[in-house]
Amino acid sequence: MKYKLLGKSGLRVSELCLGTMTFGEERGTMGNTKKECRKIFDAFADAGGNYIDTANVYMYGTSEKWVGEFVRSQRDKFVVASKYTLTMDPDDPNAHGSHRKNLTRSLEESLRRLKTNYIDVLLVHAWDSMTPLEETMRALDDFVKAGKVLYLGVSNTPAWVVAQAN
Repeated sequence: MKYKLLGKSGLRVSELCLGTMTFGEERGTMGNTKKECRKIFDAFADAGGNYIDTANVYMYGTSEKWVGEFVRSQRDKFVVASKYTLTMDPDDPNAHGSHRKNLTRSLEESLRRLKTNYIDVLLVHAWDSMTPLEETMRALDDFVKAGKVLYLGVSNTPAWVVAQAN
């Protein structure tokens, strides 16, 4: 396995990233059993892979639970990326978005499911045009300063928003 630097951070991640959106059976035929997921994870790790992508909403949290279990014995060896923004509770108007309240709840629940004290890379899963960018950036920075998140990222967001955030 070859490794690449994650941006300009100095953090080395495997050239291949293990996406775990299908780790779980909550969505029927879209997912996989825990036994199959463990085989996939073990093959990835045996090949030298260290970068794993999950999200709070993947299989309603099962993906994070299993990833946490699979990496637990060698947690420091792996770079675990997770995402927040999308809802885990469609009946709660504050259970989605990039605002501080949803970030706080999502991050704490992700840490609990992953059974870890920190997430290596936390990504804003999708752009939230309702939340001021300054609030999102301030909240993210606070969690980095608190040591709960080491690096930040973004997905599904227009480039001009990312440039403005920087």
